[in-house]
Amino acid sequence: MGVADLADYPWDAVAPYAERARRHPAGIVDLSIGSPVDPTPAVVAEALAAATDAHAYPQTMGTPALREAIVDWYARRRGVPGLTPAHVLPTVGSKELVALLPLLLGLGPGDAVVHPRAAYPTYEVGARLIGAEAVASDDPAEWPANTRLVWINSPGNPDGRVLSTDELTDAVTRARESGAVIASDECYAELGWDAPWDTAGVPSVLDPAVVGDDLTGVLSVYSLSKQSNLAGYRAAFLAGDPELVARLLTGRKHLGLMPPGPVQRAMTVALGDDAHVAEQRERYARRRAVLKPAVEAAGFRVDRSEGGLYLWATEGRDAWESVGRLADLGILVGPGHFYGTHFPQHVRFSLTATDERIAAAAERLTPLSPEQWDPSIGRGHPLAVSSVRRRPR
Repeated sequence: MGVADLADYPWDAVAPYAERARRHPAGIVDLSIGSPVDPTPAVVAEALAAATDAHAYPQTMGTPALREAIVDWYARRRGVPGLTPAHVLPTVGSKELVALLPLLLGLGPGDAVVHPRAAYPTYEVGARLIGAEAVASDDPAEWPANTRLVWINSPGNPDGRVLSTDELTDAVTRARESGAVIASDECYAELGWDAPWDTAGVPSVLDPAVVGDDLTGVLSVYSLSKQSNLAGYRAAFLAGDPELVARLLTGRKHLGLMPPGPVQRAMTVALGDDAHVAEQRERYARRRAVLKPAVEAAGFRVDRSEGGLYLWATEGRDAWESVGRLADLGILVGPGHFYGTHFPQHVRFSLTATDERIAAAAERLTPLSPEQWDPSIGRGHPLAVSSVRRRPR
């Protein structure tokens, strides 16, 4: 298995629906991709600009200031005390880490990589890239004995599921029984909406309530793309077991996976400023309060979605039918087929649109009832069977 054997990029299949949505007289409302639309905070942009004299190679391990900022941030925002710079490592965004972690851990054929049933596709891509078996399961009791890497995701993408400390503990316990590394993708952790996560916060896999004082085999992965609007900066990091961090650092040095120096400075400043994070959270809360009732009034049931940037919704029909009907309203969403085979009737609405576009979507949705949908639209899409297909040789 290699890059040439991966499926076609699934989002290319959405292009015809995007074109239909653009024909709406009032324009498209693109709720399909979770890409930030709000400006990068001024304090971060200024830090980047001030660091542009980057004539030397950057440090793969991160500057001392950045590593200290990550350590401080975990203690202050994630309830994880006691980390040191040896426990943390910056990455070039989080997607490259997700895709390359099985490779960097030395996995290969005969190994299993577990990921959620409703899953960010790159978990499976990383497994397929090195010939490992990808297993979709949310139940630790189902994880096979040959599991060597477990991905958990809280709050989840696409479903917004938040894992409690008890659920995280069960996952860590089972991973350790299998001798597997467990990596928790926590990129949306500042965006807990429903009780108790709105006040208590979303727990980290590194929380002492989960792992005690033993970080063996446990990693937390985080990105500043969502909370700080730094998607274009490629600014992320991991923390956890220092022996694993050291192994990953060595591999990343050989591969040249180093965040640019100006980005490292911007990350340092972003991690030390909580005010802009609170402002961004409020923007998303406001948009969610407008969009969620409109989606429900249009006949969709919103499942999970207690945290994160998305509404995971179904009207009980194939997702491509829903995508087509919404496109005719000028609204573009993501089909559940892209996130595994288990949710073919769900679609993902993103909150990453401007206030004006979210309001436009709500206006178009609210007057509708399920009886007004044309059931003939969207049937038989070629990707309706599976989100990951092997390309013919």
